[in-house]
Amino acid sequence: MTVAKEYLEYPMRRYGMDQDFYEWSILFKRKKVKWPNDARVALWITIDLEFFGLDQPAKPFKAPGGMVTSYPDLRHFTTRDYGNRVGIQRIWRVLDKYKIKSSVAMNSKVAERYPYLVKKINERGDEIIAMGVDQGKLHYGGMDDAVEAAQVAESVSVLRKLSGQPVTGWMSPAKSESWKTLKHAKANGIEYVCDWVADDMPFELTAPDGAGKLWAMPHSSEISDRKIIIDNKHNEDEFVEQIKDQFTGLYKETAKHGGRILSLSLTPYIMGLHYRIKYLDIALGWLMKQKNVWPASGAEILKAFKAG
Repeated sequence: MTVAKEYLEYPMRRYGMDQDFYEWSILFKRKKVKWPNDARVALWITIDLEFFGLDQPAKPFKAPGGMVTSYPDLRHFTTRDYGNRVGIQRIWRVLDKYKIKSSVAMNSKVAERYPYLVKKINERGDEIIAMGVDQGKLHYGGMDDAVEAAQVAESVSVLRKLSGQPVTGWMSPAKSESWKTLKHAKANGIEYVCDWVADDMPFELTAPDGAGKLWAMPHSSEISDRKIIIDNKHNEDEFVEQIKDQFTGLYKETAKHGGRILSLSLTPYIMGLHYRIKYLDIALGWLMKQKNVWPASGAEILKAFKAG
């Protein structure tokens, strides 16, 4: 069978990546980054506080952690609620033990329904990252542009109003974007997004339709409790081991290439269980014993990165 000539024609073919969102470059040839107090690794812990509605739609797809059985799926709904009511408390106790600040990626529906969580986040000095309206309102290619614009605006404005924080970071529910998500994020004063995992360090993004520039922060999809324990089905000892290995690899690179970022993503209904929380304690205890570690929020890390 002969392939049609048009099949081999690709208008976006170019050097590097075949897209217009960011320029292709080699991490190890870039300028060295210096962190505050001569730190070599910035420790960026993010916690997801998500709201899954009982009537979560199945299209375009269900976000990870979404309802499973037929309506009403009370078993999974209450499990997710457990994370926001109970599991998060255990995670905070461990973070307090090591005096670690975090970033909290939060649906605006969580802030509306659980005002205590917003109050506690502010008391800890943690950063809030906008994570859409809820886990049933996803961003995806082909969605109505006006609907997406309204969802981004609602998430950001509600979180700013209820927290009093500037809210400069964005993470899409399920890390799913449309072609226009960056445009809407930029229009709402967002400075960085966490959906793009193409690098180990921040890199600049170009929002479509001339909307301007923002930054992609290296929010890891690999070093997370969901990926390691739930998706990969590794045990908790392996969770700790992989965090240590990630740090060790990054730390070795800093000797020649400058500062690096260790991103660790946590989900309260996964890591906040009785039998798992001790492993987070073990991992963070080990990390904080290492030399030249700087625990910081996403906004703090980006500010230091841009300062050179």
